[in-house]
Amino acid sequence: EGVPDQFFYNPKVIDKNQTTVLSKEIDQSNKFTLKSEGFLKNPQSTLFRNFHLWTCEKEGILRNHDILVKNGRIKAIGKNLSVDPEVRTEVINGKGKHLTPGIIDCHSHAMILGGVNESTLPSTAMVRIADVINSESINIERQLAGGVTTCNLLHGSANPIGGQNAVIKLRLGGSPEELLFNEAPLGIKFALGENVKQSNWGDKYTTRFPQSRMGVKTFFENRFNAALAYQEKTAQHKRENKPILRNLELEAILEIINGKRLIHCHSYRQDEILVFLRTMESFGVRVASLQHVLEGYKVADEIAKHGAGASTFSDWWAYKFEVYDAIPYAGAMMHERGCVVSFNSDSPDHARRLNLEAAKAVKYGRLSEEEALKFVTLNPAIQLGIDSKVGSIKVGKDADFAIWTTNPLDYRSICDQTWIDGKLYHDLKYARKRDKERQSERQFLLKKARNEQVTPENRAASEASKRKFFRSSLESACDLYTHSCRSHDCLKQGGSL
Repeated sequence: EGVPDQFFYNPKVIDKNQTTVLSKEIDQSNKFTLKSEGFLKNPQSTLFRNFHLWTCEKEGILRNHDILVKNGRIKAIGKNLSVDPEVRTEVINGKGKHLTPGIIDCHSHAMILGGVNESTLPSTAMVRIADVINSESINIERQLAGGVTTCNLLHGSANPIGGQNAVIKLRLGGSPEELLFNEAPLGIKFALGENVKQSNWGDKYTTRFPQSRMGVKTFFENRFNAALAYQEKTAQHKRENKPILRNLELEAILEIINGKRLIHCHSYRQDEILVFLRTMESFGVRVASLQHVLEGYKVADEIAKHGAGASTFSDWWAYKFEVYDAIPYAGAMMHERGCVVSFNSDSPDHARRLNLEAAKAVKYGRLSEEEALKFVTLNPAIQLGIDSKVGSIKVGKDADFAIWTTNPLDYRSICDQTWIDGKLYHDLKYARKRDKERQSERQFLLKKARNEQVTPENRAASEASKRKFFRSSLESACDLYTHSCRSHDCLKQGGSL
């Protein structure tokens, strides 16, 4: 009922010529069947022979070496490795190609559905990014094509205490639960500066506490003390066998105090960094990573002494006032002072070339190529507490690799293959064929759409639908922003990353 007649085949209505045209269209559309996504190969055993191995360990770069992978783990590393004849082993000849650990992005907002900020309260420690992972995001295959294997999906920086993060592996085709890096420690997003005191949010946003930098410090102290009081109260209720009214926000903060949840804190200015580190130290808490940390080079000794990692940009500058003192030498300077430094993307698009971001540490900081690559492999793994599993080429670690056509820090280098847990998820030849098929399908659909009769009614419906789609598809909309979510339009809407 209510469905137009033209959607049904009726021989009394459709003449023979129309039927022939319709039949041809159906035959043509069958070329473009919906393909399933997932790994391309899953061999029980794989021998990677004759590769230049960037181990990101003390061995450095091993020329013309082999890696044997079995059941998703690195079994052996050496030259002229032999295989068990009773186990079917796939052999991949590198012919001098470069093999690195999979790239790890310590600050990502990709693969998140429905926005990254719960900004209604100054503390939203109870919300979880794991609940809104978009396992069907196009960004997964795009980032796999750049050698990325692991991402730290963070809540935004709209409030001093944000939501709980989710560390994922880019297991294309998996469910949201299957993407989760289950061995990764729990984490949470904190933030300092202009975003949390709503400096750029507009006149409508001037009542939420805190509205000043001194208020941010006080707010942290208030919530941490509230969590300690909650801990004492729940312990008392247990002793007295009374029911407990759970507070999920304070429970998350208690996990921080008790060393069970890592802090990843958005930060820019040197004064705020020092105040925050000292405030956390007063509660016996070590900060896992300072995100952005663009003035960190000014207080690098203090950051190193505290033991916080520095997850920064290679050369971003001047996208808002509190980053005007950012310099491209900061990463190398903090590294020289003893900080564990990583370069992150904070952008779905930027994540596809983090290997070239690492190369900038060679250009500006004169780091060795081996040390520079650690900025996007081993060092972010250390900051996320997953370095026992990933981040370097070492026997026993997960078989998460990127294979490059040449030196991975060369701008001409292309990621040829990406492996996660010993499974092939990206292959350059396959990707080129897939993209060609998609382009053909697109042209077919466009031609079909152009041949449709346009009426004022369906044109209006189409325009309305298009606007609604881009408004609701926040992840794709974020891709359009310059440097993630930093455009004037985004800030006007109260957005901040």
